[in-house]
This record gives sequence, C-alpha cells and structure tokens, in this order.
Amino acid sequence: MTKPTKKKPRFTTTTTKPATSQAAVDQTSQLTDQFRELRLPSFRDHFQQSAIRATTENLSHLEYLAELTTLECQARRQGRIKRLMRNSRLPLEKSWDSFKFGRLPLTVKQQLETLRDGSFLDRRENVLIFGRPGSGKSHALCALAEQLIYHGHSMLLTTCSLLVQQLLIAKRDLRLPKLIKQLSSYEGLIIDDLGYVQQSREEMEVLFTLLAERYERGSVLLTSNLAFSKWDQIFKDAMTTAAAIDRLVHHSIIIELNVPSYRVETAKKTKASGQTPPTKAAKSNS
Repeated sequence: MTKPTKKKPRFTTTTTKPATSQAAVDQTSQLTDQFRELRLPSFRDHFQQSAIRATTENLSHLEYLAELTTLECQARRQGRIKRLMRNSRLPLEKSWDSFKFGRLPLTVKQQLETLRDGSFLDRRENVLIFGRPGSGKSHALCALAEQLIYHGHSMLLTTCSLLVQQLLIAKRDLRLPKLIKQLSSYEGLIIDDLGYVQQSREEMEVLFTLLAERYERGSVLLTSNLAFSKWDQIFKDAMTTAAAIDRLVHHSIIIELNVPSYRVETAKKTKASGQTPPTKAAKSNS
C-alpha cells in the first residue's frame, strides 16, 4: 500500500475564527505598525489586499511574500530615481526624448547611445563634448544624464562659472576639501560651458584642484566651445593647461558636435515662413 504524497502548503486562512474577529483586527493593526517601524510602506499598503488575492488564487506563502517584496523593490527604485533627478538639478525640458538626434552625424548618435548604460561611470571615464554655441552640447549632456539617472547613477549639473564661485567661497571659508568631498559623492559631475565666460587665475586654480582630485576617482562630463589648443585662455598658463588637459583626456570619450546652431536654424526657418518670433511675454504665457 503506497503512502499518500504530501501536498505543497498553500496560502490559506483559518476557518475557526471569522475574518472580522477582534484577533484578526488586532493582528492587522500590529502588522501595519510593524511595517511602518521597519519602513516597508509597500508591505504596509498592500499586505491585506495581497493576502486576499493569495487566498482566492491559492498562492503559496512564498508567492505571497514574493509579490509584496516585488512591490517594495519597485517603489524603492522609483523613489531613488526621483531623489536622484531632484538632486541632479537637471532641467526637465532638456530630456532624451526632446533632443533632436536627427541633426547629429550617425557616429555621434551611436556614441551617445553607447554611453546610456553608464558603464563609463564605473570605469571613471570622462565625457567631453565640444561644439560651437547652439550646437546642442548642453542638451546632449543633460539628456544623457537623465538616462544615467534612470539606471540608478547619481549626477550633478552645474555651470562652470557657478562652480568656480562655490569653490572660491569654500576656499575662503577653509571648506574647500569638504566641498570637494561632497562633490565626490556624485558618480558624474557635469560642468557646462567651460571657457564660455573668462575666469580669473584664482578661479581656474580652484577648478584645477577639483579636476585633479576627481582624476580616476569620479567622472567629469563637460561642454566647451573652445578646442584644446585654446585652453590656455581658460587656465592662464601653459603648465596648468597641459596638466588639466592631461587629467581630462586620460580615460575620456570625446564627442564633437560639428553641426550648425539649432537656435540660428530655428530663427531662419521662422523668418522664411514669415512668422514673428515669440516675445518673452508670449513665451511666459504659453
């Protein structure tokens, strides 16, 4: 005579007490408080509904637990992305979807597409984008940073002029090492418009200090309208210029946007169509 096989335990509720008993209410309240104390908001919000579904669909205990854990992980990932996006200071209008990729050469499009996975951040590589004003350098880096954040990477956007002012203030207040350490917490530091505004020697010295500290420790993503041959205008002397270029170019991806100004193209199309360009007041109301 063969022994009966043991059945896999399923998720069931007891029938000895009604579901609305005081004991069930107390247990639900206790679990709610415990999930709150453990900071598991998705468990807290969904455990009752999932328990009912598990009973109805005869799910196992592990399947019930896996459903709640999946919900919690999804919520945490979404929350992390929101925090990273808020802390990055990225302009929402300069997104990947709004970027005009059709204006770019195929090789540049492929370069940007390859960078989306963020592996260059793990290798502490830099991304340097060069081009004339209006070519889309800033938008390209912001769009790329948005995609990197969606992959869970921490990014920070700042203009070169604002950054050097913050570094100078920190140096004056004897907080420069502390500020550089704070900036090192970001996997990618985006410095927009390097060389767009002429800086003093003192300003460039603190910028060089930052670049030297991030060398092989964290990625720098920057835009500039000046070729390397003109960077002596930025760093003021040949030795500092050579040292800055050396630290940035080593382990770097260089992208050149040799395309016309998008703003100029748009203005020409508007003029050709006979339309009147929108005024600032009109833009603010749109």
